[in-house]
Amino acid sequence: MKQFNIHTNTHSEMINITSQVQTYLKEIEIHNGLCMVYVPHTTAGVTINEDADPDVIHDILTHLDKQIPWKANYRHAEGNSAAHIKASLVGSSVNVIINNGNLVLGTWQSIFFCEFDGPRSRNFFVKIINGGA
Repeated sequence: MKQFNIHTNTHSEMINITSQVQTYLKEIEIHNGLCMVYVPHTTAGVTINEDADPDVIHDILTHLDKQIPWKANYRHAEGNSAAHIKASLVGSSVNVIINNGNLVLGTWQSIFFCEFDGPRSRNFFVKIINGGA
């Protein structure tokens, strides 16, 4: 397992972390198995989606903001309930198959760290389950 550090720059953003995960996979020379990416934060998450068109990320963040506005009648005293809700909806982990040393992602897919309460210093973990040769 490896821990990665990441610094977010804005209140809400999605950062492509696919290359970091793939580089780690090459370093440990696992050819087949399963890759889990886990985010240990209650106001951040991880998802797989399109990275070819930046409008997709913009649309995701914009519509999450519309559905879960930052200011509402939340009871959580810290004032970041919207971030907690978004993180719960997006999720804290994704699994990706490893085949012949590569992540099995669709043509347009990438792995994104999702920040909902930034900017912050965050981390995520990658755990590889070796599936043999």
